[in-house]
Amino acid sequence: MSDNTAHGEPELVQLLTPDGELIDHPDYPLEIGPEDIRGLYRDLVLVRRVDTEAVALQRQGELGLWASLLGQEAAQIGSARALRPQDTAFPSYREHGVAWVRGVEPKALLGMWRGVSNGGWDPAQHGLQLYTIVIGSQTLHATGYAMGVQRDGATGEDGSAVIVYFGDGATSQGDTSEAFNFAAVNNAPVVFFLQNNQWAISEPPERQARVPLYRRAAGFGFPGVRIDGNDVFASLAVTRKAMQQAREGQGPMLIEAFTYRMGAHTTNDDPTRYRVAAELEEWKAKDPILRLRAHIQQQGLGDDDFFTEVENEADRLGERLRSECRSLPDPDPLDIFHEVYAEPNTQLDLQRAEFADYLASFEDAGAEGGR
Repeated sequence: MSDNTAHGEPELVQLLTPDGELIDHPDYPLEIGPEDIRGLYRDLVLVRRVDTEAVALQRQGELGLWASLLGQEAAQIGSARALRPQDTAFPSYREHGVAWVRGVEPKALLGMWRGVSNGGWDPAQHGLQLYTIVIGSQTLHATGYAMGVQRDGATGEDGSAVIVYFGDGATSQGDTSEAFNFAAVNNAPVVFFLQNNQWAISEPPERQARVPLYRRAAGFGFPGVRIDGNDVFASLAVTRKAMQQAREGQGPMLIEAFTYRMGAHTTNDDPTRYRVAAELEEWKAKDPILRLRAHIQQQGLGDDDFFTEVENEADRLGERLRSECRSLPDPDPLDIFHEVYAEPNTQLDLQRAEFADYLASFEDAGAEGGR
């Protein structure tokens, strides 16, 4: 752990230093074996490849947009690996690492950003709700869901809990404050996982709040903690404990993963307009993948063949993604009406019929023009 409080800076929970040294933490012990450590490294590398391939596909015109997670892999992989199958996660729109861990095929993510899908996966099957584009609204969805889990009696030591992911910009949304309050007064089994990547599009944290973001939790009556968001071990250990406490009825917790968005906000953004190159270079030295690789090498947990195989697997994944993306079928326009309501709805049926007639009018016009 690195404690900087004496210098007026917040305490930062850290289990793995940038040099790859493992540190014991009295409050967040980590029990993890060599195979799991190698698995975390594989996750980090493959998820980064998904991200870099998606950025390239967007540049080639194959995707309409992409929100990169570059630099945030450890926060997402570590926290997601702390979840149990019965838990439910609510993402924003760049939680590609969480989706990977929850078993969502990367091509399902590409389909949404390609514009051929309105979601892409079954939330109940994966324990991962669909991506949320509206900033901060998922915090309320997650809190309400957690209150439902609580009322269904599905909590307890072996029960369920909820985690919700959001960014530093979302903390300025009223929805997030409302979610904090509802969760606190109802003692809801929800963990708020804040990825503070330093830039809410183009605004730094000091334009968002006058105090460190994790301290906001205290004002609502529940604990908050700041972790090194580039430390996959800290993300795993702290989230694991927070989720277990939530299951056992100890209420919500806020985890602020202090990390950095090394890429653009989305592929439509130009970060060079609002941040300096020196800042980016500083954070590259804290790269979560290089950090874990150093630990594996120092501890003799993986040889050159291991790292080569992971890289080869990443290459195969990239090739597959390129092929799958370009072969994604365009949806039938009437698919937009599917799964809006659980039961038949007369008004929706009428709208579908009217839209079908509208589409058919273009076919009729084309037929007339060809005569």
